[in-house]
Parts: sequence; C-alpha cells; structure tokens
Amino acid sequence: MALNCGIVGLPNVGKSTLFSAITSTKAEAANYPFCTIDPNMGIVDVPDDRLEKIANIVKPERILPASVEFVDIAGLVKGASKGEGLGNQFLGHIRQVGIICHVVRCFEDGNIVHVSGRIDPLDDIQIIEYELAISDLETVQKRLSQMDKLLKSQDKGILQRAKAAKPVLEKLVPYLQEGQMARLANLEKEEIDVIADLHLLTLKQQLFICNVSEEELSRGLRNDHVKSVEEYAAKSQAKVVVICAQVEKEISELESKEEKAEFMESVGLEKSGLTKLIMAAYELLGLRTYFTAGVKEVRAWTFQEGMKAPETAGIIHTDFEKGFIKAEVYSSNDLFEFGSEAKVKEKGKLRLEGKEYVVKDGDVMHFRFNT
Repeated sequence: MALNCGIVGLPNVGKSTLFSAITSTKAEAANYPFCTIDPNMGIVDVPDDRLEKIANIVKPERILPASVEFVDIAGLVKGASKGEGLGNQFLGHIRQVGIICHVVRCFEDGNIVHVSGRIDPLDDIQIIEYELAISDLETVQKRLSQMDKLLKSQDKGILQRAKAAKPVLEKLVPYLQEGQMARLANLEKEEIDVIADLHLLTLKQQLFICNVSEEELSRGLRNDHVKSVEEYAAKSQAKVVVICAQVEKEISELESKEEKAEFMESVGLEKSGLTKLIMAAYELLGLRTYFTAGVKEVRAWTFQEGMKAPETAGIIHTDFEKGFIKAEVYSSNDLFEFGSEAKVKEKGKLRLEGKEYVVKDGDVMHFRFNT
C-alpha cells in the first residue's frame, strides 16, 4: 500500500521545482501559470535507516525499500471549481491521491511572479481550499438530488447505504458552502465509510509545505509567513513542513551520499525536505513500516497502524492473508542489539503470533500460510 501524495498549489509557488527535486524527474517549470497541465508522476524510495542496518546483518541479494508516489498537479486558481484554468481537469487528478501536499510560497522574490501579485500564504491557502470545497459541494448536492430515487430502491443494499449516507451528506453541506474542509465536520469512521465512493477532496488529509528562501532555511528562521501557516494548520487538523525547493533541487543534483550529506551540513540540514515530507505524511495518515528479511531480499512494507498480522500479510499477496496460519515476529531493534536472527532466537525474542496480533512499526516478519 504505497503512499500516494498529490502536490498542489497556486501557480509559481515552487511546487514543480520541488517535485523535480524530490523525484529527480524533470518536471516542466516556468515563470508563468499553467505550465503543468497533465500531472507529472514520480516514485521515490522511503528513506529508512533501519532497512540498511537489517541488510548489513542479513546480507541479502537485494534490498527493496518502501515507495511513495508523488503527483505534480497543475497550479489551481480562483474559479477552478467552475473550470477556470482547466480547473475541473486538475481537481479530478486530486481525487486520485491519498494525501494533499499543499505547497505555499513563504518567500519574497520580485523576479518570480505571484499569480495574485503579492505574497499572502493564508490567502493562497483559502483560495485553493474554497475551490476544493465548492467542487465537493457540487458532488454532495448531486448525490443528495438522487436520494429520493435511491431511497425507493428495491435493492436492500442500495436502500441501506442511502439511508446511512443522507444525514452525513446533509451534515456536510453547510461546511462546504462556507468553503470549509469536510474533515473538520468530525465525522465518525462509519460516516466516512458510507460516502467513501464520492472521493471527496476535503476529506483528504492535508500537509502544508512552506517553501522558504535558502537563507531562511539555513539560518533556521521562521518568518511571519511560516508562522501564519503553522497557526492555520493547527486549527485545521493539518501538518506543516518547512523546505526550500531550491535547496532540494541542489541536493538532488549531487551524485553521492557523501556529497549530499556534506552539502546538507553546509546549509544546516539534518534531514532533507523529502525525508521530512515523507515522515510527516506517514504520521498524518497513521502509516507504519514492517520488514521481511531473508537471503533473497530485505524489504520494507507500508501498513496502516492497527492492522493485524493477516492484513499485513495480505499486503504482500492476498493468498498470504487468505491462508494465514502464524507469523514469526521479532523487533528490528532486537536484531540490531543482538546482531543476528540466531541470537534473537537464542534470547527468546522471536515469537509466534496468531491472527489477532497487532503489527508494530519496525517488526520483522515471516508468514506461515496455506496455499
């Protein structure tokens, strides 16, 4: 279950530069709106020091990290929900992603045109959120207009879903009319499930990416623009990552790990923007990592926190879940402490777990199953 991130923002905020940097893919970037029309896509490895440490002990033939897909979606503008700037097409692309990464310009530069003619991150955010909300409002109202017919259905399944969905949709209307995110309506999981087929944009988790200047990043400064975004995010159940797209671009152009580490140290960075972005997205979505380790391969797998052993086995293959018997489990921390799987067993740290075992972040697992 690879993480899927849609990078959105107004034109000329630095999102295509950021996309190119974090994916090392050449995305079209220019100093005018709508230079990105069709979404660019790139898949990157999830940085995880534990994977390499496991591989150094197990000595596999290959190492396979977890992956994240990034989608660079064209710059949205005011009126996108009504088709301005090819907005409907772009909003359709956003419906396919798992999390919205909203790049916000928090730097001053007279040489780079801002679509509104001024730097105002909160205004930028509100423009895009309003367009997402109005698009969702249209979707919700369309489904509500079909309710009379659905509530008369002879199909019991359709009838039950309609009865459950109607009050949820009615609850969302006033939020969306005010340009607010549906996720702020505090829906229960059951309520979200009955309208999941609508793929509402404003129910998606949102991560704000504050794009600052290299000087501010290297000096660890939080300018007023960043502070205003952080305050807004705290109220809207979102997270914030501060990056410099230009610095990320420079990091991506270096070839070796040593060169990248040296450059990052020179600008005062402990982690790259990509690493901070992925970590924040994992935390926001409740995603965790488990590992499989053998002589053929050591591999990282992404799972949802709270999943039980059979479900995580199903991430590898559905047959693993269907025929699940037991899972051999130990913590990667125990492997690092004792230095080998044999020593982990000797110390009694390897366990056999059944169907009710809730998998933990950092578990190393081997599944037993019937074919």
